Amino acid sequence: MVTSVEAEVSTNADTSAPGDSTERRPAPRYSLVVVAIALVVGLLAGYAGGWITPTLTRPGEGSPEVGFARDMSAHHAQAVEMGLIAFRNATDPDTQQIGIDIAAAQQGEIGTMQTWLRFWGVDTSGPQAPMAWMPDGAEAMRDRGNLMPGMATPEQMAALRAATGIQVDLLFIQLMRDHHLGGIHMADAIIDMTDDPEVIKVATTMKNTQQTEIANFNTLEKRLTS
Repeated sequence: MVTSVEAEVSTNADTSAPGDSTERRPAPRYSLVVVAIALVVGLLAGYAGGWITPTLTRPGEGSPEVGFARDMSAHHAQAVEMGLIAFRNATDPDTQQIGIDIAAAQQGEIGTMQTWLRFWGVDTSGPQAPMAWMPDGAEAMRDRGNLMPGMATPEQMAALRAATGIQVDLLFIQLMRDHHLGGIHMADAIIDMTDDPEVIKVATTMKNTQQTEIANFNTLEKRLTS
């Protein structure tokens, strides 16, 4: 997990039978207002982080750093949507918690990357095709129907929105695991291509966090399907 929204609003009543230690407690529940505030706070924290740690260089239009910041922001935006769907609709408390943690953390990282772009004096979108900054980016896009690595297709997103019951949990785990694998591939690429210490630091954090979350997904999926 990346981070937790700490403002718990209310907790569901514990429905487990007295003495039944195997019964899982209901997940902490948050109001939509608190979730919205958490996402805004995360975004603002990301913006602040981007300004607090400015770099001495300013990558220009066409650089790998600019391409990464733009594309990873779009990549993260889908993760935020999937995380919120899991938070609202999943049946398992751990799935709900992972969903809101991912949504809050990746919203903050979007803020950081958008601040980089402004500091570097470039627009948040540009003339280059998505993934043009990455050596195998065009090939990866072509192989996946013009989607960035790991991103869910429109049909998969529609299925996640329409899912009910335990299928929400399982589909979220499947899609987000693929999403993270694609994100790690992009993070590895920029780490190899840039000498900007701030970009390396943030990309390394993304990679390490998402690897940990994939391990959590595998454990959770095993429990849910056993």
